[in-house]
Amino acid sequence: MRKLLILFFFCSLTILLHAHGGGNYEHSDMLASMKPGDKAALLMVHFGTTHDDTRTLTIDAINAKAREAFPELEMHEAFTSRIIIRRLKARGIEKLTPLDAMLRLRSEGYTHVVVQSSNIIDGVEMESLRRDIESVQPLFKEIRAGTPLLYSVEDAEKVVEILNNRLNATAQDKKASGKKGAKEHFVLVGHGTYTPSTAIYSQMDYMLKANGMTNFHLGTIEGYPTFETMLAQLKAGKAKQVTLVPFMFVAGDHAKNDIAEDWKEALEKEGYTVNVRMEGLGQVPEIQEIFIDHIRFMLKHRMLGIMEKKAGYAAGKDVE
Repeated sequence: MRKLLILFFFCSLTILLHAHGGGNYEHSDMLASMKPGDKAALLMVHFGTTHDDTRTLTIDAINAKAREAFPELEMHEAFTSRIIIRRLKARGIEKLTPLDAMLRLRSEGYTHVVVQSSNIIDGVEMESLRRDIESVQPLFKEIRAGTPLLYSVEDAEKVVEILNNRLNATAQDKKASGKKGAKEHFVLVGHGTYTPSTAIYSQMDYMLKANGMTNFHLGTIEGYPTFETMLAQLKAGKAKQVTLVPFMFVAGDHAKNDIAEDWKEALEKEGYTVNVRMEGLGQVPEIQEIFIDHIRFMLKHRMLGIMEKKAGYAAGKDVE
């Protein structure tokens, strides 16, 4: 029986590690390593928004969930958008940048920090955040960065399932209530980026359709797939009724202007009946839980840098 329990433990650990990047992590319990006098904090990092309505439903909601899930950690917050920080300051609201927040944590005596962002993809915002973390690493005994929403294939699979349950279920409820009409097509609109990480949006589009969700299409405002790419898919699918859904953590400026106005008007000119579901991913409880799982994972695991791994291979480790 004892052997079976040990085998189950290692199998579970292998699955968990694979879900967060395979061999990029090793088990390391951050809180267990703390000494008397050490202090631990959780820094939640958001791009931010000036829209109070969506902030309450997304940023404030996940902050509250994180505070409840990790009572052993002192919860703090930072915004990455300097424009949003400046606009909020003009309203008398102070939001620190990640770097300023980490320096403040150090000045308050914190020794161990987990930094978790609410970014959707591992793009330029994550790159900037990791550089900030690297710059202050010598100031802490340990500081770790959690991963964005879509980091592993398993993350993407979970999001596909969540979207299917949340959006297709709504469409089925409409049919059940006697509302007849053409099949509803959902267009998920992401921010997009100019770096290769924009490929995650194409991956999501592929995975949605591979799971039978042929009425789901993904487009981005500043990357690929483009509006034109998405439009071609709507035409190929003979869509008539379209619901636009922000594929962003908050439903702020982009959702209310680019999606609810520009994209909606452009699709209506093409002859589609268009609705907008004004809901950020951050207000979906199951999406929030993925981020919480990422924090939970980082408390128990340490990321291995590529140079650290190569040093191990040079020393005789055979498996890459």
